[in-house]
Amino acid sequence: MSAAGGNKAVVAALGANLGIAVIKFIAFLFTRSSSMLAESVHSLVDSGNQGLLLLGANRAKQTATPEHPFGYGRNRYVYGFLVALCLFSVGGLFALYEGIGKIAHPHHLDSPLIAVAVLIVAIGLEGFSFRTAIRESREHKGTSSWFEFIRHAKMPELPVVLLEDFAALIGLVLALLGVGVSAITGNGVWDGVGTTAIGVLLIAVAIILVIETKSLLLGEAASPAANRRIAEALVGEGILRVIHLRTMHLGPDELLVGAKVSIGAQASLAEVASMIDAAETRIRAVEPAARVIYIEPDLDRGEQQSSAPGDVTHVAGIAEMHGVEMHGVEMHGVEVDAVEMHGVEMHGAAESPVATPPAGKGAR
Repeated sequence: MSAAGGNKAVVAALGANLGIAVIKFIAFLFTRSSSMLAESVHSLVDSGNQGLLLLGANRAKQTATPEHPFGYGRNRYVYGFLVALCLFSVGGLFALYEGIGKIAHPHHLDSPLIAVAVLIVAIGLEGFSFRTAIRESREHKGTSSWFEFIRHAKMPELPVVLLEDFAALIGLVLALLGVGVSAITGNGVWDGVGTTAIGVLLIAVAIILVIETKSLLLGEAASPAANRRIAEALVGEGILRVIHLRTMHLGPDELLVGAKVSIGAQASLAEVASMIDAAETRIRAVEPAARVIYIEPDLDRGEQQSSAPGDVTHVAGIAEMHGVEMHGVEMHGVEVDAVEMHGVEMHGAAESPVATPPAGKGAR
């Protein structure tokens, strides 16, 4: 997933918001409308947020260092989280403060027609930015719904711009309603009501962004489809099956893959190394984002694990067949000593305990 589309949407939003912030603030100076002031601050915060997103994308390109061996890809998540905090504190809380103050101390609007004209122009500019974000997002969204895309996207820029632009359009409509109703009724309280509604909207959007970017910062796994592709690519050329697989995004375009795989008991060290190299090549072919891959080979013990609970005879038979001595391991509630398999000792292993078998079945 390339950052190019995300950056294009961010740049479009930055240009639109800077222009909108200037004309909104000029309109506030003429009208003294709290809705216009809240919207001016909102657009200014959005402009700063887009600057943070671009800064995060640039910082994420830094080369890995000994102190940060997995690179700086998560910078994009860090700056996305900062954007959410700015939207909440500077945008949402300021609008709430202004709105409540205007409701408590309303005053008549000056030149409301100027405010209405500015808001209509701002809706057009914001619509252009929103349209750009939608167009750039469609390539990554696929068949998912917009809600699913925002919820599961690993690329923070597009969901942030989409939600910010959506909130901006709704906020402009709320400001237009507040100013319009205040002008019609001559009651400045409605301007304060519109400003308060804008504040509530921005706080709600900020909370959504905080939740989503926090999840990315903690480390999200690859998508189920990507995990399936990786698991299928692992099997083959001597690798019998995947024992377990773990993935985590180090950044939108960087994936950490850790897998434990089963190989045949007769494979030599050179053959195992060749199997792992081939598996890494197959993984990167189906999932190019897999930059860091760790594969741990192990012997397949699936046959022993599949024995019925309490069936010591079956396990002991397998052990005897492979020249394995069993002492003191508690297996399905039955004690034996330790397991020595091909020179490897296993102590204290335990399977799920079940009811103790009746006397004469090997229990002590």
